Amino acid sequence: MAEFRYEINEKVAVLSENGDYTCEANVITYGTGRPKLDIRKWNRAEDKMQKGITLNRQEALSLYEALKDFDFEQLG
Repeated sequence: MAEFRYEINEKVAVLSENGDYTCEANVITYGTGRPKLDIRKWNRAEDKMQKGITLNRQEALSLYEALKDFDFEQLG
């Protein structure tokens, strides 16, 4: 079985902190693939990750455009 490899290329933002974990947005390369925007929870040592979402360039741009006009007040 091939080894799972990733590299955090750029830390974009820490979105929240809860106990031993932070929710982060980072630019990550998985294996030999292209860099992607990755949003997920990490332990503070950054050696354990939880489920998250990974977006390519077009998906990240689409999300950005959608959030520019989003009414965040409806989230409470």
